[in-house]
This record gives sequence, structure tokens and C-alpha cells, in this order.
Amino acid sequence: MGILSSHLRKLDWNLIISVVLIVVFGLLAIYSTCVAREDFSNITKQIIFFGVGFSLMLLISFLDYRIFRNNSYLILSFYFLCLLLLAGLHFFAPDIRGTRGWYKIGGLSLDPIEPTKIILLILLAKYFSMRHVEMYKFRHIIFSGLYVLLPALLIFIKPDLGGVMVLVLMWAGILSVSGIKLKHFLILLFIFALTSGMAWQFMLKDYQKDRIISFVFPYDPLGGSWSQNQTKIAIGSGMILGQGIGNGSQVQYGFLPEPHTDFIFSVIAEEWGIIGIVVLFLLYLNVVWRILKISIESQSNFARLFCVGFVLILVIQFVVNIGMNIGVFPVVGIYLPFISYGGSGLMANFVSLGIILSIKSRR
Repeated sequence: MGILSSHLRKLDWNLIISVVLIVVFGLLAIYSTCVAREDFSNITKQIIFFGVGFSLMLLISFLDYRIFRNNSYLILSFYFLCLLLLAGLHFFAPDIRGTRGWYKIGGLSLDPIEPTKIILLILLAKYFSMRHVEMYKFRHIIFSGLYVLLPALLIFIKPDLGGVMVLVLMWAGILSVSGIKLKHFLILLFIFALTSGMAWQFMLKDYQKDRIISFVFPYDPLGGSWSQNQTKIAIGSGMILGQGIGNGSQVQYGFLPEPHTDFIFSVIAEEWGIIGIVVLFLLYLNVVWRILKISIESQSNFARLFCVGFVLILVIQFVVNIGMNIGVFPVVGIYLPFISYGGSGLMANFVSLGIILSIKSRR
């Protein structure tokens, strides 16, 4: 009992409470979408996901994070398991609107991209922490890129452009803080521009191209531009105080597409107004700061890189999702972390927090 209480005192409760409050924002927004559909199964499932995820976070915080740093076979085994799960989507996952994105297990869905993000983050943190004095060598960029390339290709042909974006930007961000040379960075930019052009020409699906084109040239308000037009209306109608939980007209009358996932920020903006958005932003900012503080105070390069990598994942998803909602980014299917409906993403994020809390208690 003494060990338990001692460990709990070492945890960063400021970080934990901030994350829980962010989840509450999501639960209230999901509840509102359930009112609109008169179906409360999503809120019930999300509460269960939250309970399981929170329990996993506390359980993992008791483990020594150095298990992941020191056991290469364990991490590689998880990495190849994730590759198998991603490859298996094309054979065993149901086709939903032209996408094989989730395994159906009874009434639940499993998105293997979410655990892949975390395992890849652990793998990259381990790889760079062991070679931080050799980051001037271009071969380390190539080898680390291969670890990212394999799951990225499987995710791209899923197809899921947003998932690929998160993995690539996470890798690029960790490279940057690991000490990459400027000329190597410029080479990567050239390769990125070249592959982006080839992907547009030969690999992107027509609907993906349409989303990007309709974003740059919003020519059809009833077609490709419909989703973002409705989100802008929802955000604008919230004004300062919002319309109240369950009273958002865009949500309740069904004008807002995918209100429980991609466009849940618009639900919050419509029902909570500017005040709710400011509070949400402050909570996210505090989460980012607390994780970076743990990173700075850690004596382990692995721990620092893992914390920075997870912050990158959160910030990328946060910025892109809100950018999708306000119309400054095309719709690429990136959810709002800790808020959007979905058990895979929520539990994967709580697992990552568990590792971060383990780092905090053992720094």
C-alpha cells in the first residue's frame, strides 16, 4: 500500500487532470451528436474506452519505461505485428465507403494505425537515442526512414492520407530535434516534393484529389466544399457563449458531417462558443507544456525523444484537425486527440501517457 501511494504521488496530476478535462469536452460533444441521432451507443462506448484507457495509463505508469528502451526484440516484435495488422486490413477488414480501415470485432472496431504510431514512436526514440552522436551520417536518416516507409505505404494504400501525414511529420520532427544537418534536411525536402508529385499523378484516389482541389478552389458548395462550409457555419454560429449542449442547430438538424469524429471541434465551437474554445486550447497547451517539462527534466535521451515525439503527434493532429474544421487545411481524416469518438486512438494515447508518467516517476 505504501509503494502504491508513493508511486501515485510521483505522477504528474496536473497533466492527468488536464487530459481528463479534455476527454470530458469530447464526451459532452459526442453526447450531443447522440441526441441528434437518438442513438446513445457512441457515448456509452466512448465512456468505456475512456475507463479502459485511463486504467491502462495507470497500469503502464508502474512499469519501468526502460523495458522499451533496452529490449529490441520486444519492440521489433510489436513493430512487425503492426505491419501484419496493417497488411491484413486489405484481406479481412470490411469495405466501408471504399476504405478498408478497421477490423470489426463484434460491435467494436480496431484501427491498427493507432498502435502503429506508438510502436513506431518507441522504435524511433530508441534508434535515435542510441545514435545521437552519429546523426551527421546520412545513412541513419535512410535506415530510420525505412522503418517509417513500410507502415506508411500500407496505410497509404488503405487509403488514409492523414495517417501517412502524421507518421511522416512525426519522423521529420524527431529527426530535427536529433541534430540533422541542413543539407540533409534540404535533400529530404527535395525527395518529399518529388514523391508528392508522383503520388498525385499515380497513387491518390479521385476523391482524395477532389478534397484537395475543392479546398484550393471551392467551386462546388454542394459537392466537395459542402463539409467545410457547414463546419464554418457551425463555428460562426457559436459566437461567444455558444448555443448550449444539445442545442447546436448544425448538429441537431444533421447539417454537420461526421460530427463525432473529423468535425467534432465544430460541435464544441457551436455549443460552447469562443469561451469553450479558449478553455480547450489552454488545456491542450498545458498538456503539451507538462510533457515537454518531463522531457527537459529527464536524464535519458530515449525518454526525451519519446516525449517530444508524442507532443509532435498531438500537435500535428490538433493543428490539422482544427485546420480542417476552419477551412485552412483540406479534409484528410485526422481526428482530434482525446476528443473525437474512437477507442483505438483514445487508448493508444493513454498508453503513451502511461509511458510518459513512468518517465516522470523515474527521471
